[in-house]
Amino acid sequence: MQLRADALDAHVAKPLAALYVITSDEHLLALEAADKIRRAARAQGYSEREVLSVERSFKWGELLAANQAMSLFGDKKLIELRIPSGKPGKDGGAALQNYVKDLSPDNLTLITLPKLDWQTQKAAWVAALQQGAVYIDIPNIERNQLPNWIAMRLAQQNQSVERQSLDFIADRVEGNLLAAHQEIQKLGLLHPPGKLTHEQVHDAVLNVARYDVFKLSEAMLAGDPARLVRMLEGLQGEGEALPLVLWAVSEEIRTLLKLKAGMAQGRPLGALLKEYRIWGPRERMMDGALRRLSLPTLESALQQAAQVDKMVKGLRAKAFAGDAWDAMLQLALTVARA
Repeated sequence: MQLRADALDAHVAKPLAALYVITSDEHLLALEAADKIRRAARAQGYSEREVLSVERSFKWGELLAANQAMSLFGDKKLIELRIPSGKPGKDGGAALQNYVKDLSPDNLTLITLPKLDWQTQKAAWVAALQQGAVYIDIPNIERNQLPNWIAMRLAQQNQSVERQSLDFIADRVEGNLLAAHQEIQKLGLLHPPGKLTHEQVHDAVLNVARYDVFKLSEAMLAGDPARLVRMLEGLQGEGEALPLVLWAVSEEIRTLLKLKAGMAQGRPLGALLKEYRIWGPRERMMDGALRRLSLPTLESALQQAAQVDKMVKGLRAKAFAGDAWDAMLQLALTVARA
């Protein structure tokens, strides 16, 4: 059965199931969910705990042995199976399918996985886990959801802040939910319950954001220059490879250009989006960007990207070299500010 993470508190107050699966790239939320299951298991008599981690040398017979081994003291046991790669392989997939069919009534098994890609989600072993386990798929907290998430966490420690402060915190912890959790806890230690001022928040919260190069296009498509500048500066500071950043931005520009050219020929946007396999939040962002951008602007931006590529490769004359990161910023701003 599928279970939402926010329904887990009520679920673990009842007798636990024999098998749980947690899949998420939000390490904080996955850890919190696993901790709730561990605490409930201890309270319900699962006093032994065995942890298995699927690394290169892992033998799947270890999982079978852990499930069949009897406790010396007759205690119930919690078996944790961690698959950090999310890829158990052929043997592992078969072992997991067999494991689901032969669960021991004396054991509780907790399997933790990263977020599974769409191809892995179609695997037979995933289907077996979804049918035989309490399956908890925890989605990522996206940037537009982060202020509300921070407000909820502050409310849990009886604190609140104004919207300006929520955005301020979100800007400084974006992409780093563990750090966000720490900064919220810090505010709880530094200040009493109640409403905090912006000055209190500003003085306490550090800049611990981590930026994903593939999230850069979100700021560009949304027409958010301030976030775009922060992300590019953060990527540069973290030592991200500029060719990868340029590729991500250029691919987005090429896609926009194809869509805009198709619209100019009279083709409906919906059909074009389906043709280029664009859906979900990205579909809405593309729609907004296409309303803002003209065909000549996109053609110019693609030419600009070619010049930045030459700068990155050192192919431009020194008199025109300039700073490649600054040129990259100007390129992204061309699209964001249009």
